[in-house]
Amino acid sequence: MIRQRNGLDAAAVVVGAASVPVGAALGATIFPFVGPAGVVALRQAFTALILLGVTRPRLRRLGWASVRPAIALGGVLVVMNLSVYAAVERIGLGPAVTLEFLGPLALALLASRRRLDLACAVVAGAGVVLLTGSVPGIDPLGILLGLTAAAAWAGYILLSQRAGRTLPGLQGTAIASLVAAVLTSPILVLTLVSLAPHEVALVLAIGAAAAVLSSALPYSIDLVVLRRMPRQRFGVLQSVHPAAAAIAGLVVLGETLSLWQVAGLVLVTLANAVAVGVAPGRPPAPQAARPEVTQAPRHPEPAH
Repeated sequence: MIRQRNGLDAAAVVVGAASVPVGAALGATIFPFVGPAGVVALRQAFTALILLGVTRPRLRRLGWASVRPAIALGGVLVVMNLSVYAAVERIGLGPAVTLEFLGPLALALLASRRRLDLACAVVAGAGVVLLTGSVPGIDPLGILLGLTAAAAWAGYILLSQRAGRTLPGLQGTAIASLVAAVLTSPILVLTLVSLAPHEVALVLAIGAAAAVLSSALPYSIDLVVLRRMPRQRFGVLQSVHPAAAAIAGLVVLGETLSLWQVAGLVLVTLANAVAVGVAPGRPPAPQAARPEVTQAPRHPEPAH
């Protein structure tokens, strides 16, 4: 019975991790209507509505010291999502998400002094070279945007820990999402005003689906599963992010990767799995945090 439950938990984590790039891929389908910034604004608005409805934080009872990390987290969310969606537009979903994944991986490696982690860093670096350098004429701005998203994800994890210490449950995420929604509200207004009447329903529906798949569903799964699953195993399962992004890009957007790019993606994924999974004598690596999910700190992590 326990083994069956563990298997179901693992499957749920993989489903949650895979749903994130699927939501991003759906969002990318409306780039022609609203652009990457418009997708981000829509996603933040719906995410804030969902999380505020679920958590119902009592803002008047919270002090400034409690909410300050969550407010900063909201600003980081905007940078992270704007940069990764802009990267998706320029270099594709699979490469963009793989580059973004370097953020938590780098924090995991920096938290250790083992030779194995140095080897993982070298392997991940080789993966990035294959992923980007093997494509003639690849957009350098797209690569830079992907790396910016990686840095923002790392910053997110750092602030996520602080917010999780001062606010219970998902309240930190809800407040951060509200801040992000407010910051992107001018973009949302301009986006909706510029749409033709017959485009509004489609854009709103896809924006809502992206918010559910990339935020509400994985958050809920994480919250339940992490009560039972070891954080180290959870972090290893998060390694499906790059592969799921490549598959979502192929199925939803018709994007294909070269064999060298696939090899690069595999190397980055392998580096993460080894760095997080083979971790004797130190706290679990920070991959347990997913973009936009704030929970109670899972370890004294340096760093979703």
